[in-house]
Amino acid sequence: MAKLAFIGLGVMGYPMAGHLQAAGHDVTVYNRTSTKAEEWVAEHGGSMRATPREAAVSADFVMTCVGNDDDLRSVCIGPEGAFAGMSANATLVDHTTVSAKVTRELYSAAKEQGVGFLDAPISGGQAGAENAVLSIMCGGDQSVYSAAEPIMKVYSKICRRIGESGAGQLTKMSNQIAIAGLVQGLSEALHFAEKAGLDGRSVVEVISQGAAGSWQMVNRYETMLDDHFDHGFAVDWMRKDLGICLDTANETGASLPVTALVDQFYKDVQKLGGGRWDTSSLLKRLRAID
Repeated sequence: MAKLAFIGLGVMGYPMAGHLQAAGHDVTVYNRTSTKAEEWVAEHGGSMRATPREAAVSADFVMTCVGNDDDLRSVCIGPEGAFAGMSANATLVDHTTVSAKVTRELYSAAKEQGVGFLDAPISGGQAGAENAVLSIMCGGDQSVYSAAEPIMKVYSKICRRIGESGAGQLTKMSNQIAIAGLVQGLSEALHFAEKAGLDGRSVVEVISQGAAGSWQMVNRYETMLDDHFDHGFAVDWMRKDLGICLDTANETGASLPVTALVDQFYKDVQKLGGGRWDTSSLLKRLRAID
């Protein structure tokens, strides 16, 4: 079993770190809000430290799952960052959704220090983390990935190296682009059914078994019909992710007209006070503009 550090105990990181401890690994945790780390240790065992650097000391692998580019830099770089505590040949596995730019920056910094770095963003939401069935898309050196893969398999359904550093983040962008269009399409379908006087549940029961079926439809239609959005992946985080997608598209020359439009629809949801609502709240926007 490995000695691990887990930095960032949000709705995703908290259960992921728990799965690692339950699998027999020796897990040390760090969280910016220390009470969350104390709660995790009380529930799962393991230990906690006051800084990312202290958590990373002697760890074979350091896993990070924080908020954005700046958060990731702050827990990796500097005198109290994880890199400062890591031993040569240790590996940092980043599960945050961030830009490919910061990923490549940290990959280079890790190389200079003699440690490994993988960008390994995750998909599957809170339920995927709690049930250990996440999809993990990775970028980085093959040898580093091969060593880290058994650790990541503890909380994943599929874990795959896509390519060199940054490839994991670019794949996650593709994931978010696909989801944005799917959720808007589902919202419009349910809204149309409501306006036509149809029973939404009956409609989904039929169309979910055909070509229109999707994870979003199966897992979100009931809460959408019930106007319940206080759960799941927050609109604020989705807009952060879509901003990364659109910035990267400008750099690469990719055309993302639907993504840009849906991003503005999510901006409308934020104006309704729904920044923390689930991304399926696009239906609530349609209902609000009737």
